[in-house]
Amino acid sequence: MQHRVKQHPRLAAMVIVALATLIGSAPIVGTPAIATERPAAPEKNPPGDIPDTQAFVTYMSPLGFSLKVPEGWARTDRRDGASFSDKYNAVNVTVASAASAPTAASAADHEAALLVKAGRAVKVVAIRNVMLHAGPALRIVYTSNSEPNAVTNKQLRLESNRYLIYRGGKLATLDLSAPLGADNADQWELMSNSFQWR
Repeated sequence: MQHRVKQHPRLAAMVIVALATLIGSAPIVGTPAIATERPAAPEKNPPGDIPDTQAFVTYMSPLGFSLKVPEGWARTDRRDGASFSDKYNAVNVTVASAASAPTAASAADHEAALLVKAGRAVKVVAIRNVMLHAGPALRIVYTSNSEPNAVTNKQLRLESNRYLIYRGGKLATLDLSAPLGADNADQWELMSNSFQWR
C-alpha cells in the first residue's frame, strides 16, 4: 500500500514535465509535502509589506552580478552569494555553475523537487517562463513555513518567488519571500528586474 502511495507523486510529476515541455509553463497542483511538517495557517493581517516609500540601493556582488535591495536590511555575505532580511522578509541570491539554462520541465524535476524535499511544508504553485530586464528566466512560485521563532516557536506561512537566471555557464537563483498575503508585488518586480549580470 505504501509503495502505491509513493507512485502517485511520480505519475503527477511526469504529467507536469509533459505539460511544461508542451507549453513552457508548469503549474504544480497537489505536489506532495515530503516533510512531515504541516503548513502554518496564513495570518489575517500578515506583517511584511515593504513600504511604498522604501529606498533601494544597488548591491554589487564579486560574483559578477548587481541587484537592487531595500536599504537598511541586514546583509549576510556567503561564498556563493548573499542574503538580505528584515523580520520575515528576505532576499537571497546565489550563483552556481550550470551547463545550460533550466527549462520548465527540468525545473519541475530538479529545483522544484528539491524545494519540496528540503523545505518546510513547501507547496509549489507554478513554474513559468518570464522575461526580466536581464533576459529570459524561470519563476517558481511556492509557499512554505518560516523557521520557528526562537522565543515563541511560532511560524508564519511564507510566499516566495524563485527566479532562475542563466548566462554563459552561470545560474543565478534569486529568492524573494514574505509572509503570505503581504503586498509586495511592485517591490518584487523592481528587485527581480534590477538583476543584471556584469
